[in-house]
Amino acid sequence: MLVKILELVLASAAGAFVDIGVFVGAVLLLFGYLNYRMSGRFVASITKSKRWQPVFGALLGVTPGCGGTIFLMPLFIRGSVSFGAVVAALIATTGDSSFVMIAGIPRHYIIVSVIAVLVGMITGYVIDGTKIGVNLREAYARRKRSKSELKKRHSRAHHTVRVPHIGHAEGDEIDLALHHVARGHQATDTLAYRITHHGYPWYWLLLSIGLVLGLLGLFQVDIDALAVPNLGLIIGVSGTVLSIVWMLLSRKLLTSDTHEETEQKVTSLRETLIHNAQETAFVITWVFVGLLVYELAVLGLGRGDYAQGELLMESMLRTAGIAAVLSGALVGMIPGCGPQIIFVTLFMQGHLPFAALVANAISQDGDAILPLIALDRRSAWHAVAITTVPAAIIGLAAYWLELNTDIFAALAIAWNWLVTLV
Repeated sequence: MLVKILELVLASAAGAFVDIGVFVGAVLLLFGYLNYRMSGRFVASITKSKRWQPVFGALLGVTPGCGGTIFLMPLFIRGSVSFGAVVAALIATTGDSSFVMIAGIPRHYIIVSVIAVLVGMITGYVIDGTKIGVNLREAYARRKRSKSELKKRHSRAHHTVRVPHIGHAEGDEIDLALHHVARGHQATDTLAYRITHHGYPWYWLLLSIGLVLGLLGLFQVDIDALAVPNLGLIIGVSGTVLSIVWMLLSRKLLTSDTHEETEQKVTSLRETLIHNAQETAFVITWVFVGLLVYELAVLGLGRGDYAQGELLMESMLRTAGIAAVLSGALVGMIPGCGPQIIFVTLFMQGHLPFAALVANAISQDGDAILPLIALDRRSAWHAVAITTVPAAIIGLAAYWLELNTDIFAALAIAWNWLVTLV
């Protein structure tokens, strides 16, 4: 039994790094560089047209990761964007789980993103047609501190690193809440900071080696039978172990990105490489957790007989149905990206219906909701509740389609149509 558990741990670790994680790292690096080149220009442009803000919000939200959506939260507090734009962005975003989907299930990612963007736009306009956003802004304004009090508090606040701010100014209420009270950046005088901020090239080197092995694996090459025996297992396990250590050194657990770190990434290419390494480590760790939890659950169900446990698990999941869809919407309410990555990982293994993935994608707000929680909890919980409603409705509708149509044939048709357009 112990030998079997050890085998599952090693297999999950190797798979998390070589089969999924290295591709996540490559995608993260690509979009991190694009985000750095844009330097928040798209975020600035959203404030210019009140009429189109839910559209821009949804488009900003659908960009992989949470960076774009994170920037919208202070803009709402300042009154620069509508609450409908915030809701549209939160519905459209799939957080760090987007990188996992791009790397492992790109077709599903495109379909889910299109659905989320459309739902986000529609919901955003519905919200802007009500007084919800206005009431939340007025309630926040009544609680806002005076300039003299802000200046006094800022003079006493602890500073780690100073970066150019996007969407707010140094010393304002947003700066105090996001960079001093809810600060997520490592203290600069710690060993963990020195390791992650000076050793990141070595992490990227290991990811590069793993990416080569991962690509060979895609072409059906047995990477464990190369010149070095069990090379894939060695690199995979080493990469996952290093990722876990890197995540802990980076002070991450449920969340991988903060507003402060996002501002750093768009103003410095070096900070982009540093923090994208931390984000990749975060994703790989949670993919490993998802794989391992499932494998151990199967082994436990079969009381040591993995094959028997797999049959029981498949039977349970087939009968889950509506419960799985509603679970996807409820899991999406959890702030942060960790649980969402596990949910996507389970879908990639074929253990959840597509409708559950859709519900989770629409409901989840990732790390983007955290700045709003720090700034105004009332607005944040309104946003969380609102995004869950269309998630459940669209998820249940998608599940009905799965039961009554060949959803995967429809996905294939939609994919071919999108490719033709491109």
